[in-house]
Amino acid sequence: MSPEPTAPPRRRRIGWPQRVFSQVLLMQLAIATGVTVLATGFFLAPLSAQLDDQAMRRALAIAQTAASPQVADGLATTRPTATGPVQTEAERIRRTTGAEYVVIMDMTGVRWSHTSPEQIGRLVSTDPSAALAGREVMEIDDGTLGRSARGKVPLRDDAGRIIGAVSVGIEYDSVRDRLFSAIPGMLLYAGGALAAGAIAAYLISRRLQRQTHDLAFSDISALLAEREAMLHGIREGVVALDATGRIRLMNDEAQRLLGLESDGRGLPLDEVLGAGRTADVLAGRVTGEDLLAVRGHRVLITNRMPTDDGGAVATLRDRTELERLGRELDSTRGLIDALRAQDHEHANRMHTLLGLLELEMHDEAVSFVTEVVGVHRATAEQVTEKIHDPLLASLLVGKATVAAERGVSLRIAPGTLLPDRVVDPRGLVTVLGNLVDNAMDAAAGSAEPGIEVELSSEGRTAVLRVADTGPGVPPEQREQIFTEGWTTKELPAHGKRGLGLALVRRLAERQGGSALVREAEGGGAEFVVVLPEALAPEALTDGTPTDEGHEGSPDGTTAHEPKTATAAEAR
Repeated sequence: MSPEPTAPPRRRRIGWPQRVFSQVLLMQLAIATGVTVLATGFFLAPLSAQLDDQAMRRALAIAQTAASPQVADGLATTRPTATGPVQTEAERIRRTTGAEYVVIMDMTGVRWSHTSPEQIGRLVSTDPSAALAGREVMEIDDGTLGRSARGKVPLRDDAGRIIGAVSVGIEYDSVRDRLFSAIPGMLLYAGGALAAGAIAAYLISRRLQRQTHDLAFSDISALLAEREAMLHGIREGVVALDATGRIRLMNDEAQRLLGLESDGRGLPLDEVLGAGRTADVLAGRVTGEDLLAVRGHRVLITNRMPTDDGGAVATLRDRTELERLGRELDSTRGLIDALRAQDHEHANRMHTLLGLLELEMHDEAVSFVTEVVGVHRATAEQVTEKIHDPLLASLLVGKATVAAERGVSLRIAPGTLLPDRVVDPRGLVTVLGNLVDNAMDAAAGSAEPGIEVELSSEGRTAVLRVADTGPGVPPEQREQIFTEGWTTKELPAHGKRGLGLALVRRLAERQGGSALVREAEGGGAEFVVVLPEALAPEALTDGTPTDEGHEGSPDGTTAHEPKTATAAEAR
């Protein structure tokens, strides 16, 4: 059985190179070669015409020289012979000028001179009528001696009458030789230009090779497509800046986190984001790792990496949910601390009550229980009489318990009065909670630790004032403390500090208000937050009592006391 015939091996085609270096080098060499050839052609075409014109003008000048009175006199007085004066003079002029021929003819076209003596006495081979008619002629034509550049002029006697013509020819091959002799020099220059172009093409290609890491154009295109898909698909904001601070790239997540409608490509960063810490962090005016910035209601973590061209790439991570969970954890810990303090205090009081009962001091036991219940009721009533919003009242009752456990007295200022018309209770809880926590930390180490809280209203404007007996805030730091990331406290377990006061000011500014710190009357710090439009109009409260309507019910409790007391008990 014969083996099956095998197919001949396929010849590998020499295709277009894939690498950027090779493609760019070949394209530039082709361009340089084409330009050199075109430039040489454009130079040679007019050069040939110029050389022809020069040869014809030279022939014409020689003919004008040969048309002398001496030649005209010889033509008029002698016969056309090989040894005559006309032939002798014509040959002298030919040898002197290097012309191919100098032919002198009479009015009938008969030659009186010629390079070949046997042609003397014969008719000329070309039409002499133009010269015999008195016109000068320049042309390139074929004669008995071959192709030549020719000049013809009329020959006149002393009276100015035309008695013949002079025809002078310059061998055209000599003109062509001049052209060909110029070609090597031109090719040398063209070759030099081509070599310079090749060297420049090689250097440019090498630079492109380094910058593109020797990738093919298809690989670069694929990488670009993958980069676009990755940048717009990841859940992390990316902002690329050039050396002048203009935005080169901003992915979809960065637009969402920064609250922008467009990517701002080509615009300065400060113009797109406006003045603020976020722009300072992204522009590199604030340095560090995992820098905090607040943009709108979002808490962002930013990192910035410089690039080789002087620009930078900044990343943005949304820490809002994590920060919210951290604050809820802090609130839960505060609640646990409050419950632990209450439990400890309750255990001590139960032990005291048990001792009074064992000693059969029943009247004293009754008095002790009445006093304890009265203190707690007085604290809750003091808060709910002045603060009618249940969330804020519950917050202050819980904070009062925590403050008592830490040895800090929390006092409600006499001027406190806030109606139950708060538009955003949770926002006020955030503001008040941050201020009370900071005041509690500041006052804890003082000689007589104490906090005074005042909440008041002016129409629809709510004013929050929290003063402490701590060391206070130096004047040079009173603006800096509202900056994201600024803190003097140790880091908590859940992450970074330095956002509380920044959020307080941001919430106030979002409502068109303000937040500031100043020195308290007895020393320490006093924070004042003004929140315009924080309270709903009285006409929209659906029967809710106004400030003057909270004077108390006939049984001595306020109209909102049951609602607030329930919230306080929940804490």
